Formats: sequence, structure tokens, C-alpha cells
Amino acid sequence: MRPIQATISLSALAHNLAVAKSLAPKSKLMAVVKANGYGHGLLNSAKGLKAADGFAILGLDEALALRVAGYKQTILMLEGFFSEDELPSISEHAISIVVHSFKQVEMLERVTLAVPVAIHLKINTGMNRLGFKPHDFESALARLKGCKNVAEITLMEHFANADGSLGIAKPFAVFKQLTETNHHPSSQANSAALLRFPEVHSEWVRAGIMLYGTSPIAEQSAAELHLKPVMQFTSEIIAVQTLEAGESVGYGHLFTATKKTRIGIVACGYADGYPRHAPNGTPIAVAGRLTQILGRVSMDMLFVDISTITEADIGTAVEMWGKQVSVDEVAKAAGTISYELLCAIAPRVKLLAEA
Repeated sequence: MRPIQATISLSALAHNLAVAKSLAPKSKLMAVVKANGYGHGLLNSAKGLKAADGFAILGLDEALALRVAGYKQTILMLEGFFSEDELPSISEHAISIVVHSFKQVEMLERVTLAVPVAIHLKINTGMNRLGFKPHDFESALARLKGCKNVAEITLMEHFANADGSLGIAKPFAVFKQLTETNHHPSSQANSAALLRFPEVHSEWVRAGIMLYGTSPIAEQSAAELHLKPVMQFTSEIIAVQTLEAGESVGYGHLFTATKKTRIGIVACGYADGYPRHAPNGTPIAVAGRLTQILGRVSMDMLFVDISTITEADIGTAVEMWGKQVSVDEVAKAAGTISYELLCAIAPRVKLLAEA
């Protein structure tokens, strides 16, 4: 069996959830487990985050999977429903939905449901992705309040720059102006806002990437934020090559040795979820020691420098990221973000959950 796997620490998930809760002790915490739990496995993530007050997912299939698994918490569909046919099941299983368009309002007004559904009315305060523009907010709210199929209404926004220098001041001001006379619960803070802006710790906070042990803030490491890595992505060396000065390795010969160099061939490539664009020098650990990748990542293999790791040989353990190598550092080297790397873990990689 090919040796590659991703081990998911349930205790690290629980630890990170406790960190998130400690930041906003008066708020309910919505754990975001969309995209198959950010690549960690939906049910793995839910198990580690079982103390959350709610779960945020994308589609009805994920919501139903959580209900079938026995989770009674609030479950919120972040893009809402996509067709009228989904609403009876949403009602039956007490699933909450984001409403972000008048088309969704029309469908809610048209159907007959046995039990009204809880709504998160999304206001577009500058992200310009989903949500009602400020001038449409009052109309949307009035129609939802008058709809027999709507139960509790929560008002929400999503910040575009909570992790950056622009911050949240402008969108937060828009939200406050629109909602100051509407006494509904609200949901505003994502991971970055949870960490940086306590003024938006309202009735609900939505923690995502920080729960998986990576930092949403470029200037602060996960360790500095007291977060523990959840995924350990590992494999083994399956072959060893020795390059003489002037010899190269891999497609395109992106690495050429200037001296005698010992290379380990690792069973992991971009078809497993490792970024093809990771350059020479991207950190990796072999036999518990830090080293670097060399050459171009191929579909099923990548190459590591083991010149100074004399004990490394066929069968030696390799960590692409996890306990020794931060996924944030790999992402930075590859010019991307940890979200993309975690979500890109391929179905052929075995996910193992451990306590």
C-alpha cells in the first residue's frame, strides 16, 4: 500500500475550539466545516469540534450527513438553498439557511413548510459576493418577517479585509447603521475578526481556518496564537538517488546540483494535494529533521535533499506539513494560503483520525 496519509488530531481540533471560544466567551461559536472540513473530513472535524454551538457547511448533503451522525447543534448552509425542492428537507431536519437574494425570498414565500426555518439574512457590506445591498436590506427583512415559513432571523455580514490593514471599520459602520433599530441577533466575525476585533463578537462568531491550526493573520504564526496543527501530512522515501555536480532531477531540470547531492524520492505529488508550484527550498521534514524540496513536484512524487541526513533511506518517514513543518510556511513558499493546501488533499490520500 502506498505510504502517504493525512492524520487528523481530534484533540488539536478541540484545543483550537477552546482557544476560539475563549476569545468571545459571551458569543455562540459556529464551527465552519465546509469543504469536507477544510480537507480534514467532515465527520472527523465535527467529532473534534463537537463542543461547538453550531456548524457551518455549504450544501444540504453535508447538513444531512451531520444530522444523520447525530449532531443536534445549529447547522447553517452558508450559501443557503439552491432550489425550492430543498426546502422541505431543510425544514424537516431543522437546518438554518443563509438568505442572500430576492430569488430565495420568493421561493420561501411560495412553498408550504411543516415547520418554519431559521434564517441568516446576509447583508453585502463591501465583499460584493453574496448578500443584499444596503438599499435592499429593509425590503428583504420586511418580506422575511412577514413570511410564514421563516422563524428566527439573524443578521450577518462577511468581512473582506479582517486579516489585513483595511480592517473592518467601513463595513462594520454600514452594518451598524442598517441594523441599529432592528433587534435581531447578528453574526459577523470570521477567524481573523475573532482574533483581531472584539467589537464584532456578537451573538454568533464563525471560526474557520483557525480551528484547523493555521493562522489567518500573516504577521502572526499559529503557534503565537496558541493554535495546534490538526493535520499531519506524511509519506516515505521510496528511492534514493545521488547526483554529481552538474546533474539535475525531475521535469524541467529545475534543480541542478553544484556538488554531490543525495536526493530522496518521496511518494507524494500534486495528485495527492501537494502544490506543484512549490519551489526549491520549500521546507519539509525527513526522519524528524528539517530539510528542503528540490526540483519540480510531479504528479506522484517529489524530491528532498537528504545530503546531511545520513540515516535517511528507502522507508524513512517524511512530513510534508504538520507537527514539524507548518502548513502556513509551505503555503507561503508556494505563493498561496494554507486553506488551499488543506482543501486540496486528494481523495486517494487516506485520512486517519486519532484522539
